[in-house]
Amino acid sequence: MNAVLSTYIIVLTAIGIVGCVWLLRWTGKRRPGDPKPEETSHYWDGDLTEYNKPMPRWWLVMFYLTIVYGVGYLVYYPGLGSWQGSSGWTSAKEHDADAALAEKKLAEAFAGYESGSIEELAQNQKALRHGRSIFANHCATCHGSDAGGAKGFPNLTDDIWHWGGSAEAILATVVAGRQAAMPPMEAILGKTGVTETAVYVQSLSGQAADPALSAAGAKRFAGICAACHGADGRGIAAMGAPDLTDSYWQYGGDFESIRESIALGRQGMMPAHEPLIGHTRARLVAAWVYSLSQQPSE
Repeated sequence: MNAVLSTYIIVLTAIGIVGCVWLLRWTGKRRPGDPKPEETSHYWDGDLTEYNKPMPRWWLVMFYLTIVYGVGYLVYYPGLGSWQGSSGWTSAKEHDADAALAEKKLAEAFAGYESGSIEELAQNQKALRHGRSIFANHCATCHGSDAGGAKGFPNLTDDIWHWGGSAEAILATVVAGRQAAMPPMEAILGKTGVTETAVYVQSLSGQAADPALSAAGAKRFAGICAACHGADGRGIAAMGAPDLTDSYWQYGGDFESIRESIALGRQGMMPAHEPLIGHTRARLVAAWVYSLSQQPSE
């Protein structure tokens, strides 16, 4: 805060405090010519009289004490421009102290889950309850409270995994995040080529498709798309390229949705969560997600 603004705030605050004191003293004094406490000449219905009684002393004392308290507060806490306050208190320090206390409690709650395999955690009911709670707080916004996903966000309850469904792969996804990039292909394929490729992709999953367009699209797919999705269209988990032969479509499996994906591309981003929730909580989330689609070993 610059000196001019700091001085302005201090002066304005001082004027407000002095003004309150002056107002109390000015309104509490009797001035020459004022009517007596019992004589204001205000009558209603003949016998109802308004009195000119002064404010009770206890009421004035409370007002003055409030002003004194306010001055003390401004001296103790930072409230006068750039004045830091005699206590040295800052909201940042209080936040850090509260955060440290919360982290200590969390560390105690999650003690014992720092090691061991994800498969073992997936068989621990207490660990799964923790994982589900953490998922609800940090992951449900995108994947849904039931982890069923939505358009553009994968379903985590089935056995279809773009980046692999092993416990290690799921943990890697939660910890480091994923960046999925489907580049736009219309400039390369042209509008006709996009249509032909979309028809062929439809045929890969068993949908009815025009044979001639599908045959033309197969050649384009083999020359460009197979590099990521594989020659058979079953995807490559190491690249996050989805299997195009099943019935699951993250962005929709109808012709228009497929055509849009090919023409304009798709940009999917799963943020890294280890910096947000720490490694132990990431392990608990991974264990819960793993348990949704895979039976724990006996």
